[in-house]
Amino acid sequence: MFTVLITNIKGGCGKTTIATNLAGAFANTGLKTVLADCDRQKSSLAWAESRPGTAAAVEAVNWGKTMGKVAKKTRRLVIDAPAGIRKAQTEELVRMADVVILPVLPSVFDENATRRFLSILDKLKPVRKGKRAVAVVGNRVRIRTKAAGLLEEFFEDTPHPVITRLRDTQMYPGAAADGLSLFDLRGVRADNFVQDWRPLLSFLGENTARLER
Repeated sequence: MFTVLITNIKGGCGKTTIATNLAGAFANTGLKTVLADCDRQKSSLAWAESRPGTAAAVEAVNWGKTMGKVAKKTRRLVIDAPAGIRKAQTEELVRMADVVILPVLPSVFDENATRRFLSILDKLKPVRKGKRAVAVVGNRVRIRTKAAGLLEEFFEDTPHPVITRLRDTQMYPGAAADGLSLFDLRGVRADNFVQDWRPLLSFLGENTARLER
């Protein structure tokens, strides 16, 4: 089982959007996928519950209070971490994960919070010893705006690889309202935004192959 942790201490940075779309991407390749929701708001659980039966199956589990087990045949586990996550829970989830993804918005508040959170992550033994890949994803980016430019300056000082920039679009909330991801949609417009995900999916694929050697 390959496990991806989506986390950041800052609320509202798009952890659930990335977690649900990543789960949708995995499920659409035919892999048995589980989405673990650690947030008491249960947004990922609500998304999974509203997912239509015609869509690729994503099993959701509630880890809001305690972290449990997942089905033995699970191939991909996506963990949606809570905002304001504490150090002890961060350590526990990082130990479980194979890859840690940090979404960050083009905002000075998100950038500062991410910088602080990265300093915490880098001190954890699995990350410090290079046993956990950590990557950053720009989220809700509006190309050629001042905020996007400042985000790029922040990325230049980030010690971990910046894998991709997900452009801002109403397709995400629109799909989420129906329990869907971009990977469940059809059409040129959806395909255009799916391209933003290709570098991240390639990065995860490379790490999967590395662990399976």
